Amino acid sequence: MTLPRAIELAVAALIIAGGVVLYRRRDKADSYGSQGAVILLVVGAIVAIHALRLMEYRPGRADADMLTSRAQ
Repeated sequence: MTLPRAIELAVAALIIAGGVVLYRRRDKADSYGSQGAVILLVVGAIVAIHALRLMEYRPGRADADMLTSRAQ
């Protein structure tokens, strides 16, 4: 893992931790929770997915063969 990816993952962890803290500090009269906390959790999850390259396209052998046959 490169240094920028590690930094991005650390930022994602901090965002998620901030969302958890914000959610836990909600008022007892508020039965819905904190929308801001949920948004932070979602953003943190998206940043973590990006940092870990979980949605990066990796063509299989069949895709690579198809692309090379089209190029010729």
